[in-house]
Amino acid sequence: MQGSLLLCLWVPLASGLASGLSAPMRGSTRFFLDTAVREELTQLLPLGMFHGVTTNPTILQRSGVPCTVEAIHELAKDVYELGAQEFMCQAWGSTADEMFVKGIALATLPGFPAPVIKVPVTPAGVEAAAQLQANGVRVCLTACYASSQALVAASLGCEYLAPYLGRMTDAGKNGFGEIAKMQEIVDGLGASTRIFVASIRTVDSMAELATLGLNTFTFSPDIARALFVEPLTIEAARAFEEAAASNQGE
Repeated sequence: MQGSLLLCLWVPLASGLASGLSAPMRGSTRFFLDTAVREELTQLLPLGMFHGVTTNPTILQRSGVPCTVEAIHELAKDVYELGAQEFMCQAWGSTADEMFVKGIALATLPGFPAPVIKVPVTPAGVEAAAQLQANGVRVCLTACYASSQALVAASLGCEYLAPYLGRMTDAGKNGFGEIAKMQEIVDGLGASTRIFVASIRTVDSMAELATLGLNTFTFSPDIARALFVEPLTIEAARAFEEAAASNQGE
């Protein structure tokens, strides 16, 4: 009887955890997994620490996923079924109108949450973003390399702005300083735009930005796994298991 009662209690609890009902416990933190490789998604999303998954044409190409609306929609469905709450994909096109049309098509996913649409911080991208938002589409401005671009995102009211930390540093910029200033700008303007840090090369860089008030990050499977590489923790977990195994009683 007791076992049956525990099972009745556990089943709805497990269902709730799988559906993301525990997300409020994260506070304002949002971690995204930066890949379109289904094997990686299947392995890492069940950890429960990821709010969502983000892609762009480069990630799709690297992951062997065609850059088509149909293929992206199939990927999005897989992501949602694995427990993610958000999926981001990028509209493409040489003009604002082309990006707008593609963005609307990508954001139309019956039966699932509408994907967040990414467009670059260019005049055409910003015009497309304004049109998309006017049609109820959530937008992330991406390929951000300068703190001043936070002014664009805030003035437009975009939900996300994605600066590339590693690539800024590669270009000789002070990536940490630029991103910290972006956060100061949106805070100073009272905007709700999230600074969505991408191109993260180390877990330490993410931790450093978190101490500066950044709370939204997208990172690769390798970085995700690096978060768990702590020899002292691994040794402690091993010791716990050994103690449990030797103390089972009769």
